[in-house]
Amino acid sequence: MPKFVIEREMPGFGARTPAELAVAAQKSSLVMRELGGEISWITSYVTDDKVYCVFVAPNEEVVMEHARCLDMPVDRISRVRTAIDASTGDQAPRGKT
Repeated sequence: MPKFVIEREMPGFGARTPAELAVAAQKSSLVMRELGGEISWITSYVTDDKVYCVFVAPNEEVVMEHARCLDMPVDRISRVRTAIDASTGDQAPRGKT
């Protein structure tokens, strides 16, 4: 199933307390259940004024419906094509010395 990164402009969100973040997470989980399991939340990265959420869903429309039900902004949705990390370089062919 496709993976999506959602960018949300949310001024001041990074200042929320752990309790406030827990409530937001609970609401998100409730909406995902109401959507019939078509969407799953992997993680979110919270900065001072933006939130970057990673979801698995069949399409962008389900991601948008999740946000609409939560009354959360969606400034950009990007479909993930692949993932790389530091270990990716270990798989590259070694150059000649």
